Amino acid sequence: MSLLRQLLTGGVLIAALSNSPLQAFEIQEIRVEGLQRIAVGTVYNYLPLQVGDRLDDERSSAAIRALFQTGFFNDVVLEQEGSTLIVFVVERPAIASIEIKGNKDIPSDQLNEQLQRLGFAEGRVFDRALLDRVEQELQRQYLAFGKYNAQVRTTVTPLERNRVAVNIDVSEGEVASIHHLNIIGNRRFSQKELLDTLQLSTHSGMFSSRDQYSRQKLAADLETLRSFYLDRGYINFDIVSTQVTITPDKRHVYITINLHEGEQYRISEIRIQGDTVVPPEALRELISIKSGDIFSRKALTDSSRRISDSIGDVGYAFANINPVPELNDATREVALTFLVDPGKRVYVRRVNLSGNTRTNDEVLRREMRQMEAGWMSTSRVERSKVRLDRLGFFESVSINTPAVPGTPDQVDVSYDVVELPAFGSFNFGIGYGDAQGFLVNASVDWNNFLGSGQRFSINFDNSQVTRTYSFNLVNPYASIDGVSRSIGMFYQETDAARANISRYSTDSYGASLRYGVPVSEYDTVRYGGRYAHTRLHTTDSTADEIKNFCNDVATVDDCRYNTYVLEAGWNRDTRNRVIFPTRGGLLSVNSDVAMPLGEDSLSFYKLRLSKNQYLPLSDNLTFMLEGEAAYANTYGQSNVLSPSERYFAGGISTVRGYRTNSLGPRDTPNDDPMGGNARLTGRAELVFPPPWALDNMSMRFRAFLDVGNVYDTTRDDVDLGELRSSGGLSLSWFTPVGPLTFSYARPLNTRTGDETETFQFTLGTP
Repeated sequence: MSLLRQLLTGGVLIAALSNSPLQAFEIQEIRVEGLQRIAVGTVYNYLPLQVGDRLDDERSSAAIRALFQTGFFNDVVLEQEGSTLIVFVVERPAIASIEIKGNKDIPSDQLNEQLQRLGFAEGRVFDRALLDRVEQELQRQYLAFGKYNAQVRTTVTPLERNRVAVNIDVSEGEVASIHHLNIIGNRRFSQKELLDTLQLSTHSGMFSSRDQYSRQKLAADLETLRSFYLDRGYINFDIVSTQVTITPDKRHVYITINLHEGEQYRISEIRIQGDTVVPPEALRELISIKSGDIFSRKALTDSSRRISDSIGDVGYAFANINPVPELNDATREVALTFLVDPGKRVYVRRVNLSGNTRTNDEVLRREMRQMEAGWMSTSRVERSKVRLDRLGFFESVSINTPAVPGTPDQVDVSYDVVELPAFGSFNFGIGYGDAQGFLVNASVDWNNFLGSGQRFSINFDNSQVTRTYSFNLVNPYASIDGVSRSIGMFYQETDAARANISRYSTDSYGASLRYGVPVSEYDTVRYGGRYAHTRLHTTDSTADEIKNFCNDVATVDDCRYNTYVLEAGWNRDTRNRVIFPTRGGLLSVNSDVAMPLGEDSLSFYKLRLSKNQYLPLSDNLTFMLEGEAAYANTYGQSNVLSPSERYFAGGISTVRGYRTNSLGPRDTPNDDPMGGNARLTGRAELVFPPPWALDNMSMRFRAFLDVGNVYDTTRDDVDLGELRSSGGLSLSWFTPVGPLTFSYARPLNTRTGDETETFQFTLGTP
């Protein structure tokens, strides 16, 4: 027994047993000793012996091997005691904890996931060989980041109850910088032109890491070079070799790319063959290249995608479009044949929704454009996703189209949504705006009231300019056909002078009722009405124009009036999302007519045309164009337009760089801005995420050019030469406490008397 116990804590027991022949016997009982955490039943399950078996040298060796192969034990000893087989084991320790320190480039959560995939995790059996693999894998990952000085050290600390604590200490070091990047073999294009297309460079800016080497970036750059040449007709282009040399101190990298350009090819002929399903002429119109054009892989890929989408819209969702080039090296021409294999027409068995734990299924289903039991349309499936995105209830929406088992022509369309954290909230905050001054606001908002998709809000806003109490209820599906209904009520006090407008103040209350009727997938007709009762307060310093308005509707001492407005409009909205869209546009035409329904009522009309267009220039760069033209005037018994119905310009929402509401006509005799009855504004913007957080969906920079002004056509004609312009940079950020906007702008064509502000910002919800 003492010898066996020594062997139990000693070396390799299989070898020890093989040197000590075991006398064969029939097993009457099996007993296991040495277990601490592992159940006895686990040993019995893996042990290839049972009561009644005859144990000899061969079977004992097989039993020891079987137990070692489980990975649970460091040592195994078999001992005979009469007709009883005693199995002595020494368990391997369990991993009690894994602590990773020093890692910055690779998050700990990501590293832990990779360790789990290797089988190295808390609660698992500790294996020194596996720990060595872990070190090698972490080292390999840092090498891929270009950190050749990275070091990974592990420490294993024994704990009570046969456990160990594993500490992984990472010293990441610095990324090897690119000291020299050279391209050889290029004849058609200069080295500078080619290097400008690459991510990697020998130079780096303040927010750029282009000079930091990584294998992934180099692989992406090689594909960029390949695309550059193939999109310009060099079909036989090839990268002959890529040499990466690291200096002995592992701080600098030398890269040499050797390429073969080949010759440029043009398109000689384009053919469409196969079962096209739709008329070939319709497909030919989708091909963006024609005979005589320079060959372009990008144009070829885009054309194939458009053909596939066209066939997919009539149910052939998995059509295979295979463009086959036939090269003529003598003439340097290529004949293209698009082989169309539509496959089977695919039908949708079910449309599945998941992830909406708070939102009712009905809210999602009414946005579906892909119907069950109909054939699958790729455009309808995608449009359904866009409509879910535009609800504003979900952080993300993903699509999956798994095939129905056992059927070659059916799929399920599954939409998985990730809901935003909350739909109902009480908010209280403070803010500041250049137009409003300091702002205090409180609101109860349900953007998705009880999961019904309706929007309900009660708001209180108090700033230096206005105090507002309002209630709004919006039902986007007041009818099954998608007719929306909006009901609102408000009370508002306004001090116009604090908003850099003429010196007067107003108290008003009113209500509104509006409907929106969808007439197509993208077009909505809106109509409704609003009522407001207003009392305008004047002072001795109130402008003559304001006093003339009060004389027109009542008296200067009691300037009260009612407004009964009928509203009508039309919107065409093709944006892919509401917040920070990257493609599509919004076109709006709106008209208001105030009806003369009493002696103290106003009569006027307003027209407004606005257009926004978003053009994606790359994955992270969007070009936005926006323009607006608005006009208002009186009719009937009214002769002067109400101050509250006038248009204003200047400030962060119209023409940045000029003081809020400061542009346009001035009143008499105070020379304060009084607005006008016509406004022209426009802007162009390059919109991009912050360079240090390209995946940030709540923040955007904008390089902009603004233009605009306000006119009073009752006194002067519209003079486009009076348009003011500015340029600069702004930041829009949707923070947890509300939207935040900073703007730095420089006016480009100021005139005498213009009020300018280089820096402007708003915080909160003014």
